Amino acid sequence: MNTFGKKFTLTTFGESHGKALGCIVDGVPAGLEIDEIFIQSELDRRKPGKSKLETARKEDDKVEILSGTFEGLSTGTPIMMVIFNGNQKSRDYDNIKDLFRPGHADFTYYHKYGIRDYRGGGRSSARETAARVAGGAIAKLMLKEVGVKIMSGLCEVDGIKSESYDFTHAKASKLYVLDPKVEEAQEKAILDAKNSHDSVGGVVLTVATGVPIGLGEPLYYKLDAILAEAMMGINAAKAIEIGEGIASTHLKGSQNNDEITPNGFKTNHSGGMLGGISNGDDIVVKTHFKPTPSIFQPQETVTKKNESVQCKLKGRHDPCVAIRGSVVCEAMMALVLADMTLLNMGKKIEHLGQIYGNSK
Repeated sequence: MNTFGKKFTLTTFGESHGKALGCIVDGVPAGLEIDEIFIQSELDRRKPGKSKLETARKEDDKVEILSGTFEGLSTGTPIMMVIFNGNQKSRDYDNIKDLFRPGHADFTYYHKYGIRDYRGGGRSSARETAARVAGGAIAKLMLKEVGVKIMSGLCEVDGIKSESYDFTHAKASKLYVLDPKVEEAQEKAILDAKNSHDSVGGVVLTVATGVPIGLGEPLYYKLDAILAEAMMGINAAKAIEIGEGIASTHLKGSQNNDEITPNGFKTNHSGGMLGGISNGDDIVVKTHFKPTPSIFQPQETVTKKNESVQCKLKGRHDPCVAIRGSVVCEAMMALVLADMTLLNMGKKIEHLGQIYGNSK
């Protein structure tokens, strides 16, 4: 499946070394101001080659809007955006066209389809997430209309954990690090791995504020379940925590319950959701990313004929995918919340009266 969402949908297309990639965003209400500068700024945050901590592949990632807008406003029809690839080095992958890279989707794609685009992984490449960020930017513009804000940052790299969360610092940091006190240590861990032709994993914290009560469709389209699906659909994501997450299994009910006062919840162990529905508190999600599987150390693998060989990679790769994954997590949360916002609009009869007025 290449489409995500029910009311506010994102369909992506394209491959890592193809001519272009892009997306179609459908379900956007008419009259939304489409800020192209903002959309491009989101892609600039995700684009590769900005520092020595990322892949050396440099792409402008200039987005072009092909449909769905008129005079700067959405028309209510599908918005199509395209990003042309410009810095492919497909020859770097010639030596692996007949073998499977350990840790990659090569093996499963080939056995599922009987064919695979070995140039950078084709459709399975994290390059595809540029399209998600473009679609997520449209979702953010819509959510801004109802006061929802989404922030993210790295809260852990190679086991080095943040002790405090500063989203303002994260936005300015080349690593998107939340805790300036551990930034130097986290950067060193990434560079040490890179210099050893290896990679490291990391954890991204994503928070949404201003979320209204009532988002989420029980029982089979719960907000927390769909957020988990969205984050786990990002390349290299291996685990999701919502609210207190794994730590909640070590607590007693008396410690984990969020007591309620006339002014709101005393704590937010739930991560802003109860019964799969937003409770008005901040939505809090942690996404755990595995180490980048593309490393420059010889590894044992097999060919398409199941012959044992050594895999020796070439090319340009991120030593820590969680860095740019931070921006993608924001986009996916925005897409989920935009979809849930539209789904929730018709849940009460008074909503219909507000939209259509009293027919009497």
